[in-house]
Amino acid sequence: MEIAGRRPPGGSWWDRVVIVRDGGRLRPAAGYDLTYHHGLEVIFADPVFVSCASVFQGPVFRGPTAEEAARLPRTLGESPPVVVAFEADAGGPEPVSCLIAAEGLDILAGLVRRPLRACAQAAPGPPDWPGPPLPTD
Repeated sequence: MEIAGRRPPGGSWWDRVVIVRDGGRLRPAAGYDLTYHHGLEVIFADPVFVSCASVFQGPVFRGPTAEEAARLPRTLGESPPVVVAFEADAGGPEPVSCLIAAEGLDILAGLVRRPLRACAQAAPGPPDWPGPPLPTD
């Protein structure tokens, strides 16, 4: 399996869930059972186009179709450096086609544990924002 020309480390990456989705990052986590931990994160930096379910299984990565490749410059005004296309099971009767375009891609492997209880807080980590909180008016 390759993702935009990069090969993630071997492992069972069947289940996927998007754990961060904001203007600066799209971060799907993967593993064989996402209840307690995940072992792989694919980080899309500065996503400019996202057509993807938040939870999906068994993605089959492929190159973008001619229609998808033509759609991006028409929609965005330019061709993004990273384009990832895949089919996945999102819980419906048919697989869904997903398309993600971004400025960059990084693949991180390593065990990330999840809280045991739904109401438990994760251990504090480094802040996402390098300074005081932004004013919210």
